[in-house]
Amino acid sequence: MSSQKPFVSPSFTYETLEETLDVKPKGAELFIGIPKETSFNENRIALTPEAVAVLTANGHRVVIETKAGIGASYTDNNYSEAGAKIAYDRKEVFECDILVKSAPVSEEECELLKPNQYIISPIHLAVMKREILQKMMAKKITALSFENLKDDTGHNPIVRSMSEIAGSAVMLIAGQYLSNANNGKGVLVGGISGIPPTKVIIIGAGIVGEYAARTALAMGASVKIFDNDIYRLKRLQNNIGGRLWTSVIEPKILAKQLKSCDVAVGALSGDGGRTPIVASEEMVSEMRPGSVIVDVSIDHGGCFETSEVTSHEKPVFTKYDVIHYCVPNIPSGFARTASQAISNVLMPLMLETGLDGGIDKTIWHKINIRSGIYLFKGSLTNFYLSERFDLKFTDLNLLIASRR
Repeated sequence: MSSQKPFVSPSFTYETLEETLDVKPKGAELFIGIPKETSFNENRIALTPEAVAVLTANGHRVVIETKAGIGASYTDNNYSEAGAKIAYDRKEVFECDILVKSAPVSEEECELLKPNQYIISPIHLAVMKREILQKMMAKKITALSFENLKDDTGHNPIVRSMSEIAGSAVMLIAGQYLSNANNGKGVLVGGISGIPPTKVIIIGAGIVGEYAARTALAMGASVKIFDNDIYRLKRLQNNIGGRLWTSVIEPKILAKQLKSCDVAVGALSGDGGRTPIVASEEMVSEMRPGSVIVDVSIDHGGCFETSEVTSHEKPVFTKYDVIHYCVPNIPSGFARTASQAISNVLMPLMLETGLDGGIDKTIWHKINIRSGIYLFKGSLTNFYLSERFDLKFTDLNLLIASRR
């Protein structure tokens, strides 16, 4: 067969097509459900009545399970006045398109999920199970986690707020257990004229460490901070705006300081994995009788070797005459403040989602929200989870692009 030359006719005109722009669609009505949390020690609720009032005023529907806000001192009446529908049957809440939770999805809740639902909740890696992920994948769920949600500045707003609450609460908790009322040694945290100030050691210079240091300094205590990240120590000094006693975590120096302190705070973050143990059992055994350890990093295993998980009902135990407070989820003990902090992040996100025309559109337009998505229509898009549970990982950006 002879090869033909390409035929070009002069009667055709060849023109480039006009560029088509990605126009944002008209807004969508969101159908949001808030179930009552049944998990251990969870008192927070992810949307406050004030936030619900804003959402309903913007034409969205909110269904909330009866008594869901009770842990944060919000009544059903508060929510119904804000325009939410109160559901007396749990199943009714799970009929909503979007579920907003302040605790991770539990196994019994997996059964109630409907296909293609969208869930906003924490993950809590420590208690995450492979079966839960698989059930959610089978139902083609899209899920956004509190821990990984980033704002426009690249920070994690919910984690930051919870860390601020935990950090600020640390000194209030320590003060409680140093007083005689709780069989403490009767020391006032801080200092008064003529008496040397209480000595506070903080291990970890992240957000929790910074807020614990602020509160301790405001009370008049003497504060010493340990962290292996020099940048963090510098940032903490700059943020607090004064010269602080800081050190890298060097066992001999740490042991010497723990010996003479009244309060020790564990505030190391365990970037994804377990927190390293930096204070050994021997160091704790040398501490003063009646001193207090508050291990905030117990969520990720704790940084004191003697730490064991406690609950809000029985928050402390004593070992080597040292009082240990190791309650995970400290913000849940200040549930109303914590609920307002979570709600302040989620309510604007929901409004934006409505204006964008639904979740899928928001994920397309807002790149920073993608870091929080760990399931997209049943595909696992979080690399850490896929490695940990040996499940197939799919790149979210590719998934989104392929759907346009």
